[in-house]
Amino acid sequence: MRQSKSVIICGGGIVGLSTAYYLAREGFRVTLIERNAEGADSCAHGSAGYVSPSHVIPLSSPGMVWKGLKWMLSSRSPFYIQPRLDSDLMRWGWLFARNCTAEHTRRAAPVLRDLSLGGRKLFVELADITGNSFELKTEGLLNLCQTPEMLDHEAHGLAALANELGVEARVLNAAQTAALEPGARMKVVGSVYFPNDAHISPRKFIPALTALLKEMGVQFQWNTTVYGWQSDGGRITSVHTTAGALVADEFVLTGGSWSPAMLAGLGVRLPMQAGKGYSLTIEQPRFSLTKSLILTERRVAVTPMGDKLRFGGTMEISGHSDNVRPERIGQIIAAAQAFFPDFTPQDFAGIKPWFGYRPVTPDGLPYIGRFGRHANLTAACGHAMLGLTMAPITGLLVAEILTGRKPSVDLSMLNPNRYA
Repeated sequence: MRQSKSVIICGGGIVGLSTAYYLAREGFRVTLIERNAEGADSCAHGSAGYVSPSHVIPLSSPGMVWKGLKWMLSSRSPFYIQPRLDSDLMRWGWLFARNCTAEHTRRAAPVLRDLSLGGRKLFVELADITGNSFELKTEGLLNLCQTPEMLDHEAHGLAALANELGVEARVLNAAQTAALEPGARMKVVGSVYFPNDAHISPRKFIPALTALLKEMGVQFQWNTTVYGWQSDGGRITSVHTTAGALVADEFVLTGGSWSPAMLAGLGVRLPMQAGKGYSLTIEQPRFSLTKSLILTERRVAVTPMGDKLRFGGTMEISGHSDNVRPERIGQIIAAAQAFFPDFTPQDFAGIKPWFGYRPVTPDGLPYIGRFGRHANLTAACGHAMLGLTMAPITGLLVAEILTGRKPSVDLSMLNPNRYA
């Protein structure tokens, strides 16, 4: 039965667009509001474009507290937290430390697997619908390692856990790794290969999905900012925006790292920090790759996107600051040269760095589900580095929630009320 209810989606990033698609497919009357203009940059645009079933270990994992404290001392580190007096940051840090346990990883890994595999399946469907206009490539991912110690760590850690969960992982030596990427000279001792991983070109996916939504009758309110809500009897009656008060039957929060601020006045606590990530895209690289890669020791992602090659990485918890730290850009370039000795500084000369804000929760899991205090307000945010991977499955889950069907993924650990 087709739905007749109206839904307002607050946030027009990749998760908001995906949610609009699956709700419109169910027959909901969908309006998507976005504070930026159509075509403006978003967190997904400059991302690595990974569709990553291999990412089964949450950011809050054993050992991350010690690493985080050590990395805080250097703004060049892969995971940098800028020290500052901020009560939200301190509470987030306390919750993050509580979740850095083996037990949390054991419980979270199957959920991350199900979300990521679900996302991959839906990307394949969307590629078929759109004629693969966003260049979905299902060649897999290589975690490159430069030292035997790191390769052993990856083999007995991530690879072992992934295989245990049914996500295929193969440990390769240097010759086997080179055979999978014969077009590039790599300085590695080996790798872990995840054949089920994939990647897309985000800057082609977002306009393709937007065009599809317009064909489906989704209404857009661009240049529209949320600044308040009206509620009555435990339900949202309208959202207050710069375009006026907008009324609907259901409301979905897809504001990424801005989601907590968008909830102002509702008495809802949603711990989250903006994790700034950077990327550099070489327009005409000196060699071609077929697979997405991770430079494991440096925590840098590498993705071929058509004729281009993108390098991205770092996690910088410093709030919504547009300050670009040159030392962090330098670390990405240094990593590229360390793993690919044919690169020179000239390959990166003149490239304008991109940055975006990942919405990072204290336990490395997104918020997906209805809020306890407001029966018709649903969360779909907090995906950290996996927003692109999980965007389609998140949209499908929201559609299942709003239609009353059993969700495709167990949502118990994703409850947005878990820190209320």
